[in-house]
Amino acid sequence: MYTDLKLYIDGQWLGAEGRKTEDVINPATGKVLAQLPHASKADLDAALAAADKGFKAWRATSAYDRGNIMRKAAALLRERYDHVSKVQTQEQGKIYAESRAEVMTSADIIDWYAEEGRRAYGRIVPGRQKGVRQIVVQEPVGVVAAFTPWNFPTLTPVRKIAGALAAGCAIIIKASEETPGGCVELVKCFADAGLPTGVLNLVFGVPSEVSEHLIASDIVKKVSFTGSIPVGKHLAVLAAKGMKKATMELGGHSPVVVFDDADPEKAADIISAFKYRNAGQVCISPTRFYVQENSYKKFLTRFTEYAKGIKVGDGMEKGIVMGPLANPRRLDAMEAIVQDSKDRGGKIAAGGSRHGNQGFFFQPTVISDLPDDSKLMTQEPFGPVAPVVPFKTFDEVVERANSLEFGLAAYAFTNSSAQAQAIGDAIQSGMVGVNSVAISTPETPFGGIKESGYGSEGGIEGLQAYMNVKFISQA
Repeated sequence: MYTDLKLYIDGQWLGAEGRKTEDVINPATGKVLAQLPHASKADLDAALAAADKGFKAWRATSAYDRGNIMRKAAALLRERYDHVSKVQTQEQGKIYAESRAEVMTSADIIDWYAEEGRRAYGRIVPGRQKGVRQIVVQEPVGVVAAFTPWNFPTLTPVRKIAGALAAGCAIIIKASEETPGGCVELVKCFADAGLPTGVLNLVFGVPSEVSEHLIASDIVKKVSFTGSIPVGKHLAVLAAKGMKKATMELGGHSPVVVFDDADPEKAADIISAFKYRNAGQVCISPTRFYVQENSYKKFLTRFTEYAKGIKVGDGMEKGIVMGPLANPRRLDAMEAIVQDSKDRGGKIAAGGSRHGNQGFFFQPTVISDLPDDSKLMTQEPFGPVAPVVPFKTFDEVVERANSLEFGLAAYAFTNSSAQAQAIGDAIQSGMVGVNSVAISTPETPFGGIKESGYGSEGGIEGLQAYMNVKFISQA
């Protein structure tokens, strides 16, 4: 039911023969799914050479023809959604329904970029002298090195792959070693769709060794990374040494503001389901809940009821609402957060401990009465733990919501159009959902500010991230 894990370099699938390997673990059972081969330095050099060659051919291919191949890949991904979803659930833990939604959205992303690649428009600027034509054009930046985390095995890689391919770039992607199967299946779709060899290459290995080797190469012209802030800062420095373009989509700690004029129970229903999606292992997951005093008790009660009603278990089983955490590190992190919350006077309204006696399960947890300087209120939990605290005034909650170094996503609920506009303007974040959690679609920009990174994926901005602007003055 799982997949055969291999590297993909210059159109060839390369297995474990003669290479180091590591175990891929099913987080619901703790059992080994497969052995993942690591790329050697020779493999990485081969991938660089292949991408360099592939770029020259791919950039010369028309956007129309590139789009046709990409749409074939999207169609194949849709045809194979059931298998890819099961692979992803086994290696990452999220429930099958979430995996299916992720795979289908990934196909939508490919389709959107396939079309948007045909709209990499330039412009003509009127010259100051007769006979002078001033032309602005967009050109593919070159070979891309991309690095993705474990929480979305197909969605995060496809944002980078589709954006790069639509722009006319070649790409080497290093997906997560903990959840490699989803990306392997994704790359198969592009290969089977007829993508020329060398244009897309997939490698795995020790993350720091792979990233440092690839980014140092003169062949690589663009770096795209999704992951933690410390690693992002390190890769940004490596990219800066070579003056390489970079997109950094890093961590967040998303505030949720619920005003008195909103329906607290309706808001709780919407945001609680979004909070526990993928066991809270989502960079835009709502993670700090500020509720205005008059609505606080109703919101907390409804939110807690939802958390207590969540059925936790293996994501492949029917009726399961939340699967395991992806790895044992997240379990340790949740326990540390809960202990700190207790030490700081927090009250456990729901959950608070591990679930079951096998796998990496943690109970959906709600904590109230926390001070703003507690660990849970200041550090991204990246798990199924939610703090709910009250606030009094608009200015107070804006100051508290903006007090951290993060600026990826934020949410607010209000029935006042004036207040909706005011909070949207006041929150310091790359994405804000007001009475909505729909802040991630193929056609809209996805990215953060402050220490949550820079650059965008998705939307026209996601295509431009893989383009260079050239000005031509022709007399």
